[in-house]
Amino acid sequence: MRVSEFYTIDNPSLFKEQLLYWAQQFREVAFLDSNSYPQAYSSYDCMLAVDAFTLLQTDYHNAFEDLKQYQQTTKDWLFGYLSYDLKNDSERLQSNNFDGLDFPDLFFFQPKKIFLLKGNQLETRYLHLCDDELQEDYQDITTIVPQQSTASDSVMVQARIDQKKYLEQVQKMQEYIHKGDIYEANFCMEFYAENATIQPLEKFQKLNAISQPPFAVFLKNNQQYLLSATPERYLRKEGEDLISQPIKGTAKRYEDPVADEKAKEDLASNPKERAENIMITDLVRNDLSRTAQKGSVQVEELCGIYSFMQVHQMISTITSKMDEKYSVIDVLRLTFPMGSMTGAPKISAMKIIEELEATKRGLYSGAVGYFTPEGDFDFNVVIRSILYNQKKQYLSFSVGSAITALSVPEQEYEECLLKAKAMKSVLE
Repeated sequence: MRVSEFYTIDNPSLFKEQLLYWAQQFREVAFLDSNSYPQAYSSYDCMLAVDAFTLLQTDYHNAFEDLKQYQQTTKDWLFGYLSYDLKNDSERLQSNNFDGLDFPDLFFFQPKKIFLLKGNQLETRYLHLCDDELQEDYQDITTIVPQQSTASDSVMVQARIDQKKYLEQVQKMQEYIHKGDIYEANFCMEFYAENATIQPLEKFQKLNAISQPPFAVFLKNNQQYLLSATPERYLRKEGEDLISQPIKGTAKRYEDPVADEKAKEDLASNPKERAENIMITDLVRNDLSRTAQKGSVQVEELCGIYSFMQVHQMISTITSKMDEKYSVIDVLRLTFPMGSMTGAPKISAMKIIEELEATKRGLYSGAVGYFTPEGDFDFNVVIRSILYNQKKQYLSFSVGSAITALSVPEQEYEECLLKAKAMKSVLE
């Protein structure tokens, strides 16, 4: 079905830039970059998929079943996303909040052309119908001279809710906690701009450069863009092994090495942050157990501290072995959305989130990733990301934090501003 060719790349970082420039001519693009971040579970340093041979895009109604049929019919590489609002397909939930972006709830495409980079080894996988274009494409890519980004128009974003409203909503969430309806929930707020004109590629390059996360994504579906600098993995499948790595716990980075190290130590020992992380770890363990072989769910690492360009994060790693009676889509349906973006108990948290937040989440806190022909997959969690509808000229990014009984609303607001800093600096 696909023709593979192999190349040795002299300068992988330059080649990644060239790939991304070359990809801009296509209607559908998925560019996934690990930024060489050291991690235990990884197949490729960089992946590019372009030009849909077939695609699936739909709202949440029967979305997982549609995806299952699509994945089982194609038995090929698929790239795309699951929006947060697919919760409405797997549970009796609703999304009625304002939506300025108007993205499909689910989008996947079967690319004609795929590039897989690991170290300095490139593998290309082209469908037979276009394999005669491979050599010419490779020549075109390697002769591209990436241009230094010129300053583009700045975009002034505004908060969907002000600080006063944010504090009120967090206090309402805590009332639900005190009543025992939930233990923890992720509360998010949107920053947006109307009549926004940006160069998506330039903004992605800037965002990726200042963040250098392990799950960066440039995604294009015609005139809809995701520019993502997310550090978080939702779920990965390797054979029968499943790996989930929720993030809960954030600390600011400092230029002074002593202060920076102290921030790490303080985060590692902070009882509130640890309680948040452990609660979500338990939730993910429970989610994975629904499709796991008996006794196979393990916490591989609890509350590990990982440093990124902007922040330190507390990350846990939970693994399981998948029961063969379930399909790969069943696994996604029964674990989605990621627990770190919902709360515990999960369904109650999602109902309260819908009541208190002002914006439909859409792709924010959803997941982007890919399926292989063998049925393996790897998906991130869409945070630290800019979403842009070029046709509507609507730009949006959201940030959030976990609210518990111990949360101080003012501090949670400051955490949101810290998380928003990278996106704002890129846009403004």
